[in-house]
Amino acid sequence: MKIMALFIVATSLLNSSCSWAQTPSPKQKQNMEEQKSNPVFSRSKEEKVTMSEEEWKKILTPEQYYIARQKGTERPWTSKFEKFDEKGTYYCAACGNTLFQSNTKFDSGCGWPSFFEPVNKKSLIYLPDNTLGMQRTEVQCGRCKAHLGHVFDDGPPPTGLRYCINGVILGFEKK
Repeated sequence: MKIMALFIVATSLLNSSCSWAQTPSPKQKQNMEEQKSNPVFSRSKEEKVTMSEEEWKKILTPEQYYIARQKGTERPWTSKFEKFDEKGTYYCAACGNTLFQSNTKFDSGCGWPSFFEPVNKKSLIYLPDNTLGMQRTEVQCGRCKAHLGHVFDDGPPPTGLRYCINGVILGFEKK
């Protein structure tokens, strides 16, 4: 009888400690919510994402869809990330791909979040953009090809680059 009682107590302690360990952190909760509504969202996967425009319309907000899939631009000085100075990592809101670290963000005065260097070479795709009579370089997400913004060669050292990014298509994970 004592053995059975000890077994029950030990099992209940083990079960309760497991449930404590499995309570998700706020960061994990945010990622779980994003993944529920977006089946391709991942902060760790690197495989390329290919989806139809109809599928993208179902998982992105109308503003995100306009910018990411139709190569739109948000109005300057409207991004929540324009004057944002938290420490952490910026990622693609469409797929979760890591894009920039906060220590590469700077105030360029252009009205959009600006960075001088991506996390790595594979995180971005560069394409010529000659629309509106200008010669620019478009920047897309290296995983899902979402339009992010443009890169210019008038940034600060050490790279001399200014990645001018639409904040609507950015997510942020605090350090």
